[in-house]
Amino acid sequence: MAKSGEFVSWGVMGVADIATKKVIPAMQGSDMSEVIAIASRSEERAARSAEELEIPRAYGSYRELLEDPDIEAVYIPLPNHLHPEWTVAAARAGKHVLCEKPLATTSVEARRMIDECEGAGVKLMEAFMYRLHPMWILVRDLVKRGAIGDVLSIQTIFTYHNVDPADIRNITEYGGGALYDIGCYAVNAARMLYEDEPSDVKASIRRDPSFGTDVVTSALLDFGGRHSTFTCSTQLEDDQRVTILGSSGRLVVEIPFNIPPDRATRVLHYSGGTPPTDPGVTVHEVSPTDQYAVQTDAFSSAIRGEVDVPTPPVDAVRNLEVIERIFAAAGD
Repeated sequence: MAKSGEFVSWGVMGVADIATKKVIPAMQGSDMSEVIAIASRSEERAARSAEELEIPRAYGSYRELLEDPDIEAVYIPLPNHLHPEWTVAAARAGKHVLCEKPLATTSVEARRMIDECEGAGVKLMEAFMYRLHPMWILVRDLVKRGAIGDVLSIQTIFTYHNVDPADIRNITEYGGGALYDIGCYAVNAARMLYEDEPSDVKASIRRDPSFGTDVVTSALLDFGGRHSTFTCSTQLEDDQRVTILGSSGRLVVEIPFNIPPDRATRVLHYSGGTPPTDPGVTVHEVSPTDQYAVQTDAFSSAIRGEVDVPTPPVDAVRNLEVIERIFAAAGD
């Protein structure tokens, strides 16, 4: 059933799993967004996805989708190296753009994408969905009001195991590798929490001898004496967690990034007690929330002029600049 005219009409450029399994279902259940079209380089794949997801229009090319006058905004879940090309094409077609992270593979490309969107009068946002989840709103509030004192260390782990040579995450020329795919979250979270850019960067990278992609990347970001350390990997046991350490307490974010839409999530606030055997802990439980629906509606609200773009696109440039510094510090 079509939604009312208050809704933003979306087209989706690609049939990647993140689109078909997570983002599109969230959009369809959201308050301000309606998916009216999907495109793939394969007309058959587009038609199949459209039928399965009950999307009214299917296109066998991204260009055809951009020519649809009823589409106001596009979501781009394409491989990283295609983000600049199709964001620019969408902007020139007059479509607002929500693009998967990282926005590009270089900060120069990201700046060009921003310039093109600004020149075309359309809005652009990088899809760091976790930032808008109520759990992270809570975490940022706790940090800001000094609930754990002065924060001087943030530790992040984000890993999974994927050795499929055909997977885009393992293809160098597609912008694959751990740092682009998941390390970008660790960089983004640290910058968000410290509200600053690192003054110094140190890093070490292990590359796969066959793929050439970084498969274990660790970094130390120094924010003027406040530290953020992280390890990301595409070839380790699945794990993700963020620990924020302050002078009078610490926060542990149990599921920081792949936040499930159908179950409550928790932030553990440790302070006092007798650590480590009997620490004082307060458990903050956050109700189930679909972070992709929140993200889409926030961007739709910005398109309607009700709010600013919640994550300005220049943040994507800043994140990529840090990623470039990490590669350089590791000797890449």
